[in-house]
Amino acid sequence: MKKNRRTVISISIRTCVTVLASIALAFALIGCTQPAPQPSEKPAEQPQTQAPEPEATPVQLQIFAANSLEKALPEVQALYTAAHPNVTFADTQFKGSGDLVTEIQGGAAPDILITASKGTMDTAEEGAFIDPASRRDMFGNDLVIAKGMGSNVQINALEDVAGDNITSIAIGDADAVPAGAYANQALSTIGLYSDDSGKGGSYDTAFESKVSIASSVGNAAKYVESGDCQIGFVYSSDIFRFSGIEVAYVIPTNTHKAILYPGAILKNSQNAATAADFLDFCLNDPGAQRIWSQYGFEVL
Repeated sequence: MKKNRRTVISISIRTCVTVLASIALAFALIGCTQPAPQPSEKPAEQPQTQAPEPEATPVQLQIFAANSLEKALPEVQALYTAAHPNVTFADTQFKGSGDLVTEIQGGAAPDILITASKGTMDTAEEGAFIDPASRRDMFGNDLVIAKGMGSNVQINALEDVAGDNITSIAIGDADAVPAGAYANQALSTIGLYSDDSGKGGSYDTAFESKVSIASSVGNAAKYVESGDCQIGFVYSSDIFRFSGIEVAYVIPTNTHKAILYPGAILKNSQNAATAADFLDFCLNDPGAQRIWSQYGFEVL
């Protein structure tokens, strides 16, 4: 039987569609069997971080300082610690310069010594307690006669201390307190003390009955502040330390040795480098210089 041409064409089209569908399915199956892409074996680079700088080694400095530095020095120490957080200060000893040297002779071992006279530092150097190369003159000061705030006492010349209206005078112990030795040197110029070195002599008999000996220049100032003494020989810097006193008279500088505050590092200090840096800071830092000036010290 002869097939209709339309039928043949229809069959052919269906056959082609079937073949094409088979081919498409085969390609799909091949695609599914391809191995999955493997991740790269090279690990991703991690961001590099800078190693933190090691913290500075903690240091604690011990200072022996003249009594008159009692208010100014702690402020300078605090300023230094703010700039160098690893450095702190042990309980600073404020006493008469001679007493500080005596303690060092007895075995005390601070890192720094600051005295209120050349002679006391000389004693420490002669005993080989300080490093001579580290010694420097740090400050100057003035010797004054102090009176109680608002007192009507009048001192117009050094000789006025011998007047009948002056009945009580505070003077530091010259053997331990440089301010006492400076006072005695000045008194020797008007015949009220027998030794122009300021030590080892005696007061004029009538004058001696007026004198109260103080263990530190600060205590001499306190005697005046409390009213126990009418006047006292102190440093100009002490006027800034005590609110109840004022200057009655500035002692002429030609009546006593120059008032110098030497500083030095102790020979066996374990913190010599930091101690040296602190002394430099005291003299050169603008903030430290302002503090010394506020308390009446002259940076040399």
